[in-house]
Amino acid sequence: MKRVASAKGRDLNPMLLTVCFILGIANFSMHKAVAESGHPFVEETKRYFGRHFGPYGSYAIELSLLIGAMWLANAQSLVVVLLYAAYTAINGVASWLLLSNKA
Repeated sequence: MKRVASAKGRDLNPMLLTVCFILGIANFSMHKAVAESGHPFVEETKRYFGRHFGPYGSYAIELSLLIGAMWLANAQSLVVVLLYAAYTAINGVASWLLLSNKA
């Protein structure tokens, strides 16, 4: 895998990990806000998936995505960080739609 370096030749590893961590905090915050919103779609989904994954299964999936993104960011994969940023943006739009009752 090709290593990513900044203009001065420094290692971008700490920056990629920090970006992933901040995006992970945003994802967990949005996840919690949507889970506690009481929206009918969310409540139906929680009932369905709760039978299979338990009450905290969705948080475990979110955590596994964050760990995977941080693991690959540690290997200096800029593409994975950009994909995780896109995932966070999509989560942001979906959260906004659900919390503003536009969905």
